[in-house]
Amino acid sequence: MSLQCGIVGLPNVGKSTLFNCLSNAKAQSANFPFCTIEPNVGVITVPDERLNRLAEICHPERGVIPTTVGIVDIAGLVKGASKGEGLGNKFLANIRETDAIIHVLRCFDDDNVVHVDGTVDPVRDKEIIDAELQLKDLETVEARISKVEKQAKVGADKQAKAALELLLRYKAVLEQGRSARTVELQSKEEEAIAREFFLLTAKPVLYVCNVDEASAVSGNRYVEQVRQAVKGENAEVLVVAAQTEAEIAELETYEERQMFLEEIGLEESGVNRLIKAAYALLKLKTFLTAGSDEVRAWTFREGMKAPQCAGVIHTDFERGFIRAEVIKYDDFIALGGESQCRAAGKLGIEGKDYLVQDGDIMHFLFNV
Repeated sequence: MSLQCGIVGLPNVGKSTLFNCLSNAKAQSANFPFCTIEPNVGVITVPDERLNRLAEICHPERGVIPTTVGIVDIAGLVKGASKGEGLGNKFLANIRETDAIIHVLRCFDDDNVVHVDGTVDPVRDKEIIDAELQLKDLETVEARISKVEKQAKVGADKQAKAALELLLRYKAVLEQGRSARTVELQSKEEEAIAREFFLLTAKPVLYVCNVDEASAVSGNRYVEQVRQAVKGENAEVLVVAAQTEAEIAELETYEERQMFLEEIGLEESGVNRLIKAAYALLKLKTFLTAGSDEVRAWTFREGMKAPQCAGVIHTDFERGFIRAEVIKYDDFIALGGESQCRAAGKLGIEGKDYLVQDGDIMHFLFNV
């Protein structure tokens, strides 16, 4: 499932440091691969402790295969990007191609790292990028209104009228300096129409407060300012010390990394928390396959049914779907494997309408 999060922010806020940490991210007890597609695009593994526990039971010959999510390091934005200033056009084109936004904000003081605007103020920085994206969206919305208005006036084009009504709601919000994601969509039909607009500020966003090591656990005054500023946005705030994460990423063993984390008071690295948060931001879930050949995680979108999830493995599985055998992860672990679950009546037979749940261990039966 080809889905990507774009890392955005002003220059010198720690975007590249964070991206480099992600590129060196090591899973809990194994060195899963990181693949660089281009200098600023990476595919990173999603940490999932369940895989290792399943492997201890199944002893798979081919090992463990985690699921992945794409991360894009997008060039730093400056004021005027919506009008093409700096790398504005490239920035906006890159962000349009992503499915969600990881917005990095500088929340640390350091005289050796120059801030593009002279002082540290994460709320101001956030508003600069918000304003540029909102201006570009307003331009997009106004252009679409001009086009759709004509269609809505001709005959009884219900689709055009629905699109026009939604565009006018977006326009009102954007003119108030608010992002498109604050517009509450009323139905599945509106959600489908909204997707066709490709608005930048409609994308889900995760704010990453880049702090110093001393603030890695509890945050600081800058982080609190950000939390207050994003209260009405339905967005998550994550605290990460990017420079500290870079030092952790350099350590060779799992034990060394855990010792480092314990010393600074963290149970889990910021990189792992960020990857998991990015996965959740995209409304992604994981189903699992487990056997003597391999233990594997598969990505699916929240709300997908069994045949669609079968299609994640192979299109033939969806086309010829008959049924799915489902074991809950907790049952598999508690009873010690598939055969034990079968004997205990913990293996469910599910049809085409089954809504797959996160952590389901699945086996699909199909006929093509």
